Amino acid sequence: MMNTDPFPVAPPPVPPKAVAQVKPAHPLKEAGTYAQMFFLAAVAWAAVVYGKTEAFATFSIIFSSIILEAMPFMLMGTLLGGLVDVFLSRERLVSILPKSPGKAIVLAAFMGMLFPVCECAIVPVVRKFIQKGMPLGSAVVFLLAGPIVNPLVFSSTLVAYAYSWETAILRTLTGAAVAIGIGFLIHSVISEKEALLPETRPLKNGCSHCGSSDCGHDHSDLSGRPFSKKLMAALSHGALDFYDIARFLIIGAFIAAALQTFIPRQAFFSVASGSVAAIALMMILAVVLNLCSEADAFIAASLSPIGIPFTAQMAFMVLGPMLDLKLILMYMSVFTRKMILILSLSTLTFVFMAMLFMEGALTWL
Repeated sequence: MMNTDPFPVAPPPVPPKAVAQVKPAHPLKEAGTYAQMFFLAAVAWAAVVYGKTEAFATFSIIFSSIILEAMPFMLMGTLLGGLVDVFLSRERLVSILPKSPGKAIVLAAFMGMLFPVCECAIVPVVRKFIQKGMPLGSAVVFLLAGPIVNPLVFSSTLVAYAYSWETAILRTLTGAAVAIGIGFLIHSVISEKEALLPETRPLKNGCSHCGSSDCGHDHSDLSGRPFSKKLMAALSHGALDFYDIARFLIIGAFIAAALQTFIPRQAFFSVASGSVAAIALMMILAVVLNLCSEADAFIAASLSPIGIPFTAQMAFMVLGPMLDLKLILMYMSVFTRKMILILSLSTLTFVFMAMLFMEGALTWL
């Protein structure tokens, strides 16, 4: 029957489709993007202008060696981080750690025995642990001690020093003690909100890369999914972590290679006139050279014949895996600038004081 009502009732309005609001990019992220573009342009210009010089050839070899040495370990670390993200639940991680912050900090110093990774690989692993709920103090301890307190580094130190068990054990215990001291300091002086970037803070829901559920990733419960689906999810998150951190590694390697190319090492060794000066010198070299913790013992041992004291060699082997140029750049993917400043200064101070104490103890004995 035809409707003859001259004033028909209008149909209910159809609600508009929800439109995802795109958040504007943070000014610092935009500045970072422009900085990366400028960096690539500057490198291309330098390659064209100075490509045939001896200095550029030396720089290229050092830069390539740092990247080729670090990249496989970082790839392994991001893969391990992806596996942690998918297969290790927040509840399981929290249940493993002691409820006492002090006990958790001490335990974290020896987690490298279970996760034997060098400093090139530990940053993405620590980031995943923090996102899963690991307390900040414990995460910092694992970050600093993990590349030293692990069986691979212990073995390499043992071989480098002609199977001197005392040297290998002393390096392990010193690294653990320094990391524990810094962990208690960080736990006391700075909160997680002040120390961690927003995308690194512990998340109960959403994606660890963006903090929300509308990023395109599958955030459904993977507990009942096939193993192949879980593995693909782990690889996907690992790939994103690899991209996030690899750019900082490249910039850090670039700076380290430039310093090693244009500042001769003889200039450093000429100022090492005493134990204290030698310790400071070797700490500077540890930050600049960016050596892997599984190889730095061989470099330190090779400096003994030219008169570098044992405590200075130990400073080189303890500080290097905790703080170097590439690590500082990689820390920017996890921590705020305030946290990086506190962590860097405290690491330098604790290592230097530990070496002075060791020098006094060895002199007394």
